[in-house]
Amino acid sequence: MRILYIEDTTFLAEAVKHNLEKQGITVDLSSDGEDGLEKALDNIYDCVVLDIMLPKLSGTDILRRMREKKVQTPVIMLSALSEVETKIDHLDYGADDYLAKPFKTAELVARIKALLRRPKNIDISNITYSDLVLSRADATLNGEQLTAKEIEIVAELMKSPETLINKEHLLAKVWGEDGLGEDNYVESYISRIRKILKRVHSKTKIVTVRGLGYKLTDK
Repeated sequence: MRILYIEDTTFLAEAVKHNLEKQGITVDLSSDGEDGLEKALDNIYDCVVLDIMLPKLSGTDILRRMREKKVQTPVIMLSALSEVETKIDHLDYGADDYLAKPFKTAELVARIKALLRRPKNIDISNITYSDLVLSRADATLNGEQLTAKEIEIVAELMKSPETLINKEHLLAKVWGEDGLGEDNYVESYISRIRKILKRVHSKTKIVTVRGLGYKLTDK
């Protein structure tokens, strides 16, 4: 496993690199946004761990440019800013997970491994419902590019349309049994998927049943 860790605080980056390499993870470091973007666009990494506040180019800009260039490497955002809106914004830009500083290396390792478990289990077949076509091979919904977690959530909804899917099921399915996701993560992804449905002019919608979960319907 090889990851790119983009962080401008040298002592912190070196400490994280040391601890990750003890876990058998190869780590390449980058200390500024321009160098980090260049490395990230090489598309050779299993995961990118990306701080938001960086010199020369922000982590937010790196993330957006990666997704514009169709680089779908899983990205974990790091920030001392823990507001829900900040998380939602970066999930909207295509981040796969979000970790607030300060964090324990063990949690970062667990999140990286949880992210990398998901693609191995992706079925390449298409899933269809109403006017929607989810292509797991291309990671698209009606041509719109999706992140790995968006694929998993959309697939769960499309496989059981008109059926209530509770949050706990989505958390376990998408973030794993270790429960690394949070309720507001599910809400953030559902919000982004609703925007995608509007962009592709689908007649389907995701209905929230407050306190219970979500269902996909075209009625």
